[in-house]
Parts: sequence; C-alpha cells; structure tokens
Amino acid sequence: MSHRHAHSPTTRRLTLVIALTAAFLLIETAGGVISRSLALLSDAGHMLTDLLALVLSLMAARFASLPPNPAKTYGYRRLEILTALVNGTVLVLVAGLLVWRAGVRFFHPVEVAAPTMIGVAVLGLGANLAGLWLLSGDEGLNIRGARMHLWGDALSSIGVVLGSIAIGLTGWFRIDSVVAGVVAVVIAFGALRLVREAIDVLLEAAPAGLALVEVERVIREVPGVTEVHDLHVWSITTGLPALSGHVQVDPAAAATPDATLACIAAALRDRFGITHSTLQIETADLGARCDVAH
Repeated sequence: MSHRHAHSPTTRRLTLVIALTAAFLLIETAGGVISRSLALLSDAGHMLTDLLALVLSLMAARFASLPPNPAKTYGYRRLEILTALVNGTVLVLVAGLLVWRAGVRFFHPVEVAAPTMIGVAVLGLGANLAGLWLLSGDEGLNIRGARMHLWGDALSSIGVVLGSIAIGLTGWFRIDSVVAGVVAVVIAFGALRLVREAIDVLLEAAPAGLALVEVERVIREVPGVTEVHDLHVWSITTGLPALSGHVQVDPAAAATPDATLACIAAALRDRFGITHSTLQIETADLGARCDVAH
C-alpha cells in the first residue's frame, strides 16, 4: 500500500501539468494561425507531443504503482522505460519535420505578426516554466523525459520571443524559420540522448557510471571471497539497479554463507546503491564433487 502512496504526488503533479499544457496548446495554435508564424505553430506542434508524452507518463506512473504478481515478478516498472523510448522517438520525428518545414519556409518566407508572436510566446514560456516547477525533484527516466519535452518547449518559446523582437526591428521574416530550425535541432539532440538511455536499460546494459570491474573488485574484498564470475549488473528501471553472479569462497577463510552474503549485500548497497542482488555461493571443490557424482 505504501508503494502506491509513494507515486501519488507524481501522478497529481502530472495531472496538473497535463491540464496546463492542454490549455496553452489551444492558445498557441490560435496564436500561430493568427500571426502566420511557423515558429509559433512548430512550438504548438511540439506542445502537442508534450501533451501525448505527459499522458503516457501519467499512465506509466499509475501502472508502475501496481504490485508484482506471479506473471510479472517485477511489476510494471519497465513501462517507464518503454514510455521514455516512445517519447524520445516521437521527439526525434517531430524535430526532423520541423527542420524540413523551416527549410521550406526559409526559401519561401511569409509575413508574420511579431506582436502576436511575442505575446503568445511569453504566455507559453510561463506555462512551460510552471510545468517544470511542478515536475522538479523526480529523477525517474520517465519524468526526465517529460521534463525534456517541457524544456524543449521553453527553449522554443524563448526563441520565438527573441525572433519576434528581431522581426519587429528588422522586418526580416526569414528569422521565423531560422528560430524554428535551431530549436528543432536542439530538441533532436536531447531526444536522441533520452532514446539511447532507454535502449541501454532495455538491453540490460550496466547502469551509467557503474563499472563492472569496480563492482567485482568490491566483492572480492569481502573476507573469504576468492573468485567472482558470471557477474551481471543491469537496471530494472531508473534508479533500481540489480545484480546477479557466482561467488567462490574459501571455506577455511570465509564466514558462514549467510554472513558472507550479508557482507557482500552491504558492500553493494553502500558503494553502488545496489539493493537487489542474487548471488550464488560456491566452494573451490564444487566442480570435483559434481564430477564424482557423474
């Protein structure tokens, strides 16, 4: 029951951000149509992907609070990673579309209404900053993905504000397409990083910043441990690393198997934050005993 309550603040904040994003999506779309600004319409299109991403994030947060069962022994924690992968992929595709549209508009510029652009962009920036504040403090990959969407929109809004000021001062309407293209490239780089992190988790790669050689060295330092093999470290989801492996011990030098496992578990927890580990204790003559049995 406590696990479910732990997720409730996140789901409440996500719901508020979804309502805020939906409201300003309508405002920004109307403003883009009225001002004929590609940068503003692009920001509205990005805000639509934000809305979809936030809805997916909310669904993932709710599913992740469901307890494990015999069919899904880790529960639904991986939904967070799948959602982050979808979010990142959608962002990459949207960024590519924006770059293409910005290129077309650059060579075929249209007149835009700078005052309308700046007014709507300032409102949109305020909505993005409010959403970022509501989602601050949660470092899950899923919420990080949602924040990345909001940061992308905030950058876009700042670009539109600066671009509209420049258009008003110079009358050079190509600035609108330049702003849209630059923001799209920035969004694409952040989205590709998010996709890479999600794929690493799905491929059960070692968590970022955690060296397998260092983990093996720490286990070997436990009294009585002589060898470590078949060692695997991966992430079940963000912030939840797991480990499995075989540990060979010298019966003459090691404590009881339970005490050895407790020492290893404490070392893994204190040094690397690994709280979920599955280790098999072996002795040096295990292979010989198996040969005799055969």
